[in-house]
Amino acid sequence: MKVLVAIKRVVDPYVKVRVKADGSGIEDANVKMTMNPFCEIAVEEAIRLKEAGAADEVVVISIGDESSQEQLRSALALGADRAIHVDVDKPCEPLSVAKTLKVLMDKEQAGLVLLGKQSIDTDNNQVAQMLAALTERPQATFASKITIDGEYVEVEREVDGGLERLKLALPAIVSTDLRLNEPRYASLPNIMKAKRKPMDKTTLSELGITEKNSQTVVEILSPPQRSSGIKVASVEELVEKLRNEAKVIE
Repeated sequence: MKVLVAIKRVVDPYVKVRVKADGSGIEDANVKMTMNPFCEIAVEEAIRLKEAGAADEVVVISIGDESSQEQLRSALALGADRAIHVDVDKPCEPLSVAKTLKVLMDKEQAGLVLLGKQSIDTDNNQVAQMLAALTERPQATFASKITIDGEYVEVEREVDGGLERLKLALPAIVSTDLRLNEPRYASLPNIMKAKRKPMDKTTLSELGITEKNSQTVVEILSPPQRSSGIKVASVEELVEKLRNEAKVIE
């Protein structure tokens, strides 16, 4: 079985995000970039499936500009076998990403597609669901455990009432959650080997996809600064302020 894993290049989650002066987006010049943490979990799970003998090949895909190849090489260093870079000039909307993955899923004859449940920059949480709809294949989101059982994949996911277990016929689409695994670190020998692993490059036009923008970001704003707290002298004063100033109790 071949496993496809979609990954995205994002601002490092430990970097303080700054909004551009004109409010058009996030400042990414000279900012540390990394693989989206949820995508990294998906890569780790695909590699574990291969190590367990449930998968034969792990192919990672990224849709972005030339700099996305850095994250693809990182995934190859972790243990992926091959990479595909879809070169685009500007970020794609979720539907365009899903259409691109559908074409590649059909082309590669993948048995399983793993995606992070969402990217930490836009937080859309849409691509996996859109891909399942376009391919008419079963899906499971927010996976906390994945097991291959012959022609099926069993997925355990957390829901409000506890745990839900699903059994999907392959090919299937699964999005990963934080509790699924803890990604490994790439060793120096594997980093060196990743430089020699194959990376194919293509474009949306070569895949027969016409990008259509249906969304426009009007403005991005920094969150308001938190005001400092105050001290109260008694419980009575606290209750009075909660009732009359904060208006959180009656």
